[in-house]
Amino acid sequence: MKYKAIIWDFGGVITSSPFEAFNEFEEENGLPKDIIRTINSENPDMNAWAKFESNSITIDEFNDLFLDEAKAKGFDIKGRDIIKLLKGSIRKNMVSFLRELKSDFKLGCITNNVKSSSEENTDNETKEAMSIFDHVIESSIVGIRKPNPEIYMMSCDALNVSPDQCIYLDDLGINLKPARELGMTTIKVIQPEDAIQEVRNLLK
Repeated sequence: MKYKAIIWDFGGVITSSPFEAFNEFEEENGLPKDIIRTINSENPDMNAWAKFESNSITIDEFNDLFLDEAKAKGFDIKGRDIIKLLKGSIRKNMVSFLRELKSDFKLGCITNNVKSSSEENTDNETKEAMSIFDHVIESSIVGIRKPNPEIYMMSCDALNVSPDQCIYLDDLGINLKPARELGMTTIKVIQPEDAIQEVRNLLK
């Protein structure tokens, strides 16, 4: 069989997307839709979000830097308020699918996260989902983040597979591009059931 490993993003794939929570926050606070994503997408390698996910700044520094970036656009949004929105709900169908695959394939996870959310996500459902993976890479621990190609190769090395033996799932195109360039087969997750079916089709 061509594929030996399936590597997954966590937030927005195994859990519901934090972008949904961002939009709800924006609506509740009279902010333009997607303003948080817009702030996070500018200067993506060196902005507050990038520095926090790679664990190069503290939560207090992130709070202030994000607030500065928001104020530059005319809005008062504190970084601490955004961190509270990161924890999505577990998608039970994805967890069931992981369990189904585990006996036949190596399972990896690459997640861009922040130290505070990693520490707080200790509910049983999250622990259970994380325990299914053979190897998990967290940006806040290793100090690099997607879309840096190095983080994908770290996962391949840990699972002892080559990129062309991997399927990689993420909900963000910017994170899929480097995986695809390395030789992985990629799937963009929009609807969970559609993504599950795409994996099934590849594994036939």
